[in-house]
Amino acid sequence: MVQSLLLNLEETISVILFGIGFTMLLLHRNLIKKIMGMNIMDTAVYLFLAAKGYIYGKMVPIVADGIQDASAYINPVPSGLVLTGIVVSVSTTALMLALTIRLYERYASLDLDEILTRAREEEDV
Repeated sequence: MVQSLLLNLEETISVILFGIGFTMLLLHRNLIKKIMGMNIMDTAVYLFLAAKGYIYGKMVPIVADGIQDASAYINPVPSGLVLTGIVVSVSTTALMLALTIRLYERYASLDLDEILTRAREEEDV
């Protein structure tokens, strides 16, 4: 069991990171900590994709030294997915932080329960 975990070290670490991020997302009430948990989950997914896309002994898919054989190179699709995911993640994080700033300005708190309580009080008035 331990031996198979060590053989797939990158995948094991990505699953642990995803679990940490998911736990932060579920258990913390602070919005900044929730955003941090979401970013940790994103990073875990990128690590997993990069680990699955890499093949030991293969080169990056840039034709060098006249080698045209496709079997000499790794698949570029996982790398492209990771780059696209990073762009989406940065955009999503920026949006979440902007909304968090607006919520803090309005309710003077980052605690999700307190924000919901104050929002209900405003709604009742």
